[in-house]
Amino acid sequence: LGILVVRHLKRLERVILSYLEISDGPKEEARLGILETLQCTIEHAWPRMPCRLPVLLKALLRFIWDVHTDQGSTPEPVRAALLQRATQCLILLDHCSQGQVKVLLEGVYSSCEENPVRECIRRVQEST
Repeated sequence: LGILVVRHLKRLERVILSYLEISDGPKEEARLGILETLQCTIEHAWPRMPCRLPVLLKALLRFIWDVHTDQGSTPEPVRAALLQRATQCLILLDHCSQGQVKVLLEGVYSSCEENPVRECIRRVQEST
């Protein structure tokens, strides 16, 4: 859709958020796909992303935490791919919002003790 995705942004956001909340099995194909969709949406509709930042940031942080704490049957390479794509989405959101994500993540980084979560946040903070 390209920039025309803006017409459907509200509905698409609801779909993305609902897919991020629910694991879909060991291969996590749906969640990997929805993270790719979110990434493309951010890239094409970037002028509209700052107003959606609070909702998307909260959802992505919750998603990262859920992936980290899930001790289910998801193999480590799939978990790593999920965390990588979520981190990439956070980096794109940071670029769209002129650094607001980095500022908001400072407090999260200092209070978080889980290394995989801290690693994702560190990568966002170090991105240029």
